[in-house]
Amino acid sequence: KKGDHLMDRRQFLKMGAAASGLALAPNPLEKVYAAEVEQEFVGVLVDTTRCIGCRRCEQACAKANGLPIPNIKDESVLKTIRTTDTEAWTVVNRYHTGKGLVSVKRQCMHCNQPGCTTACLVNAMLKKKAGPVIWQASKCMGCRYCMVSCPFDVPKFEYHKAIPTIQKCNFCFERQRKGQIPACVEACPVDALMFSSRRNVVENAHSRIAAKPDQYYHHIYGETEVGGTGWLYLANVPFDQIGFKTDLGITPYPEYTKMFMYLDPVVFVLWTSLLMGLHYITRTNKNAADKNSEAKEH
Repeated sequence: KKGDHLMDRRQFLKMGAAASGLALAPNPLEKVYAAEVEQEFVGVLVDTTRCIGCRRCEQACAKANGLPIPNIKDESVLKTIRTTDTEAWTVVNRYHTGKGLVSVKRQCMHCNQPGCTTACLVNAMLKKKAGPVIWQASKCMGCRYCMVSCPFDVPKFEYHKAIPTIQKCNFCFERQRKGQIPACVEACPVDALMFSSRRNVVENAHSRIAAKPDQYYHHIYGETEVGGTGWLYLANVPFDQIGFKTDLGITPYPEYTKMFMYLDPVVFVLWTSLLMGLHYITRTNKNAADKNSEAKEH
């Protein structure tokens, strides 16, 4: 059909943001894959058929990352569909489906080939060798390309702060470095979350479907979406019934940059200069604010 090859405006902007980042700066993923010793990505399997909606994962995430602690006894929040925000890196939503209520945990998906990292001009958004996608405040210039390039709309910007930051789940990267599992996984009382290598997660998910074919919808969300993600999901209903985008395709967003490489290079040069100037101003203002703060303390 004629409309099959058309791309909606929002998706075009996301891919365009990823494209400009790749065209202007080295792909941070190249550094990851150029490592002498390859490290297998980690992953988490979220089995929504087991989730009871207790929201202990929300509480554990908040405690581990210094965020406001949610009142998990307040079930009124489950009456509306929430997205992650600057003060909640993971949220649990409840959906009414043809097979009853389904609770779903949401957070950054930690894509295998993230659009946010390729869109970032200064390597502030970075994918680590083990798989977590983290944000480095000291490098960020506030362009927010990571926000518009994310297919899952995850990174959030602190618009209300004088010195804003990007906030999102970091896969408990520091905990992993210490040999610990993500806080949310550790807190789950019903084993709805399984942390392992991504390969093991995929194999386990396929095994569960094969063992109980009547219990699961026969698809693993995140296995192939946008090139694959670190967080994968099982459900007993089609994923569009529980808030997932099912029209993303299997092509990693950075691959779409090829269509933009033929744009006028002058545009890229001028845009780079502008963004670098904004980066300099941002860093200068931050340093001035830090000095003023130190002066007041003394």
